[in-house]
Amino acid sequence: MSKIILITGASRGFGRLWANALLKRGDKVAATARNIEDLNDLIETFGDAVLPIQLDVNDREACFAAVNKVVANFGRIDVLINNAGFGLFGAIEETTEKQARAQIETNFFGLLWVTQAVIPIMRAQKSGHIIQVSSFLGLVTLPVLGIYNASKYAVNGLSETLASEVKDFGIKVSLIEPNGFSTDWSGASAMQTEPTEIYAPIKQAFFESATPDSWGNPESTTSAVLQLIDSANPPLHFLLGKVAYPGVKQVYSQRLAEFEAWKEVSAGAHGH
Repeated sequence: MSKIILITGASRGFGRLWANALLKRGDKVAATARNIEDLNDLIETFGDAVLPIQLDVNDREACFAAVNKVVANFGRIDVLINNAGFGLFGAIEETTEKQARAQIETNFFGLLWVTQAVIPIMRAQKSGHIIQVSSFLGLVTLPVLGIYNASKYAVNGLSETLASEVKDFGIKVSLIEPNGFSTDWSGASAMQTEPTEIYAPIKQAFFESATPDSWGNPESTTSAVLQLIDSANPPLHFLLGKVAYPGVKQVYSQRLAEFEAWKEVSAGAHGH
């Protein structure tokens, strides 16, 4: 049976790739984009199997309207892929208020609004799968991406909590946590702070640490994501790419060792 899938940020990158793969196999896709004309080629290829929706996820009311439009057109929503978002590169000290708010508004609040809109639909259906496109930087951090890291940590905290709240309604929640991939995320879609000389060595070291092999091939993610969507028991945390797992494992091992080293002091702070 084909699935009805709502994908935000479907104009490029992961959203476009996954929408195309889902449509090719016979699913129906409600695809959102800030500029609806970016979806024209999908419509030309797949016709009525695509429902194009112009949406700025920062507009909460528009998010609810978009979800209602999907239900009116297709009758249900089986899967939500919350993919809309962008990267903000620069040191924390360099980041303006406007840049920080824009990053959190889209990456966190935009995802929250679409999630809130779809929960009542899935709850009434007694089924559904909410897939949040986060990052392995919601589990560990890298320099020069501080506000982006923070936005993804927020997404992870929100989604872990959500999973515990909606599981009894038949709703599953998964976090897709990719390492770096060669998508538009770090290119034209990204935002940059105004650079200052003091952070130049840190930035240089960060960018030089990445090798061509560090960046995954976006097209190679399709099979893994289709398996996630089709799984009867999908994971809450789903790492994408070969860099993510060893990176997360190393950091978590270090954290556990630090907790262990300070556990007596920590316990003593309890007071009884």
